[in-house]
Amino acid sequence: MTEPSPTSGSTSDQVEVEPEVVQPAKDLKIVIRLREQHTAAHELWQQGMSKAVIGRKLGLHQATVRKLVNARSVDDVVAKSLQRAHVVDPYVGYLHRRWNEGVRNAAQLYREIRQLGYPGGELAVQRHLRRYRTGRGHAPDPGPKPPSVREVASWMMTHPEHLRDEDADKLHRLRERDPELDRLTLHIRKFAAMMTGRHGDHLEEWITDIERDSLAPLASFARNLRRDFDAVRNGLSLPHSSGAVEGNINRLKMLKRQMFGRASLDLLRKRVLLTR
Repeated sequence: MTEPSPTSGSTSDQVEVEPEVVQPAKDLKIVIRLREQHTAAHELWQQGMSKAVIGRKLGLHQATVRKLVNARSVDDVVAKSLQRAHVVDPYVGYLHRRWNEGVRNAAQLYREIRQLGYPGGELAVQRHLRRYRTGRGHAPDPGPKPPSVREVASWMMTHPEHLRDEDADKLHRLRERDPELDRLTLHIRKFAAMMTGRHGDHLEEWITDIERDSLAPLASFARNLRRDFDAVRNGLSLPHSSGAVEGNINRLKMLKRQMFGRASLDLLRKRVLLTR
């Protein structure tokens, strides 16, 4: 006669069996730390200490002490902690890409992945990004270095025909991404055309366009030009130039710095007269 199967009987008589807790690797630092904290917290709790006292004694937050004391076993604490630690995993690729694009603010990245369905909290995102800030763990590739402000300014100030193809392509991509940078480049090139082509008659139109735009620093420059409008317009129109005078002034200043404290005024005068 065969023995009845242990699973036989009505469904209501069956005892719900909880799934076994998967034991994580014991050499993980987080597992070792949680086990030590769980043991110490329960020992102090059995001695009659309050959770606040236990927290101060172990250097833990009261919420952490409450989690340790109320847990049925240390395995529950470990399982929940590891689950929270890996809740960011499905969004690691997105976080890496945004990190490489220069976005390093954890709160902003948290808001972005929340819109993608991320169910965890901001603290898990902060912990994931911390390894890259401190150099621990596997950090994402830094990606290409973004151009400096000096480089971008140089590209905008250089005549388009004199730009290298590589630099022209980089500037083109930047202008596509930033409408304000695109307008700034256009304004700068129009002003450069006035200077090189001596089109001072276009100055009024250029200043008006700048005043209608929302580029505050360039608007301040345009206001200063309007204060001395006639002189600026003449400088952009007439063939006369103060370049030779400025060159001689710079030469005299250089000689003065070289001779300062080393010779008398007579020697300085003689050198200025003889130096071309």
